[in-house]
Amino acid sequence: MAWGRTVMNKRHKVVLPAAVVILLVAPAMQAQEFPTKPIRIVVPSSPGGGTDILARQLAVKLTERWGQQVVVDNRPGAGQMIGISLVAKSPPDGYTLVMTATPLALNTALYRKLPYDPIRDFAPITQIAAMPNLLVAHPALPARNVKQLIALAKSRPGEVAYGSSGFGTGPHLSMELLNYMAGITLQHVPYKGSAPGLLDTISGHVHLLMSTLLPPLPHLKTGRLRALGVTSARRVSSLPDVPTVIEGGVAGYDVVGWYGVVAPAGTPQPVITKLHKDFVAAIHTPETREKLAADGAEAVGSKPEEFSALIKSEIDRWTKVVEAAKIPRQ
Repeated sequence: MAWGRTVMNKRHKVVLPAAVVILLVAPAMQAQEFPTKPIRIVVPSSPGGGTDILARQLAVKLTERWGQQVVVDNRPGAGQMIGISLVAKSPPDGYTLVMTATPLALNTALYRKLPYDPIRDFAPITQIAAMPNLLVAHPALPARNVKQLIALAKSRPGEVAYGSSGFGTGPHLSMELLNYMAGITLQHVPYKGSAPGLLDTISGHVHLLMSTLLPPLPHLKTGRLRALGVTSARRVSSLPDVPTVIEGGVAGYDVVGWYGVVAPAGTPQPVITKLHKDFVAAIHTPETREKLAADGAEAVGSKPEEFSALIKSEIDRWTKVVEAAKIPRQ
């Protein structure tokens, strides 16, 4: 039998077999060496959306940190399930990740059968940020705030249409919750990502858009869109003049979306630890924190177990919302 290195202590020496030494040393070496090739971050939505913008910003920081190219791969469709499912089936080596958001939890509430299990098939790395949604309107819509929108919707039931980044996304469920709590019926027009919905709202093909904060911001400044309300309980610092939905007359309405990154289940723990450390470092650089704050988001950088607990609690919350609002499961 081949023998490995000698381990000393104060009383005696212990000789370990080479195979045991390899088992003890390999995980540490794996974490130190990772990554040794480009990493792909799958974004399960279209280019230009909030998830995409954030993923590309972090990709730049991580490329600088690792000396390896971090590539953003947009895979939109099916309420983000196409991109999420792709990563669930990828090799668990840390080189294929998914930048996900609230739909990772929402889909469980909305679909009877998923091509993945949101708990069993993924290894959470960290929650990146928390951000409310923003309800915007085409300037021609005769409603300048949520209170006026509710009155308009009640006088013209089913005639006012809103766009979202797709069925089962955070913006979609935010609007369905508004429908339920305000007692109105706004018609849903789903898009494959927020960017096409944004363009159709600007052009007037739909009246409203519920979106993450980032994409509509430039168009508020030019007057091509009008902000009606934010979904969080408090106003956001980047839009101090935009009231909350609660201020618009819907008491208790509070929706804050989240972004996070997960790896396929079975990814070695040393790799998860390395990814967590470096993602958190990228999140908390002054430039990233300032950019997130300017866009109305809060940097988080939670521990993997904390992010896992959030996903589970969100599944429970939105399942109850879907049942209460009587949204048909697909």
